[in-house]
Amino acid sequence: MFRVAADSLEAYLAFDPGRTADLEQLHAVMRKAAPSLKRHFHAGTPAAGMRMNMIGYGQFRYAIKSGKTAVWPVIGLALQKNYISVYVAVTRGGKPLVSCYAGKLGELRAGGNNFSFEAFVDLKAPAVAALFAEAADIFKADLENPVRYMQGS
Repeated sequence: MFRVAADSLEAYLAFDPGRTADLEQLHAVMRKAAPSLKRHFHAGTPAAGMRMNMIGYGQFRYAIKSGKTAVWPVIGLALQKNYISVYVAVTRGGKPLVSCYAGKLGELRAGGNNFSFEAFVDLKAPAVAALFAEAADIFKADLENPVRYMQGS
């Protein structure tokens, strides 16, 4: 299994020097489209069964099966072995927001709440910016939005 051995934002960004520019270009889009979602290192949430670390943007708390709460990014950016994945924990009309943009992002593949790409140049940056901006707006207007999504999945 591919794992990013990092314990800080700086270490995460430096983990794969060949893809650091892709991460930074996506960050530039995020910073412009959704400045309210602050970048941070997310060390995973082992108590919730998610050990993968990632770059997070914004955060919220949700209830896990143990009855405790866990912190999770509103938007997460994760290096994978052969691509980069973006996870969005926001819904529109009860559907994962990413599914509303599927096929419009220039993505390699998309799931309900995530999409993946090999290189930033493959993405349609205006569509990605629109997704990020909408996610931030929905989250700002309804801080419980991702919590309901996580409980409903």
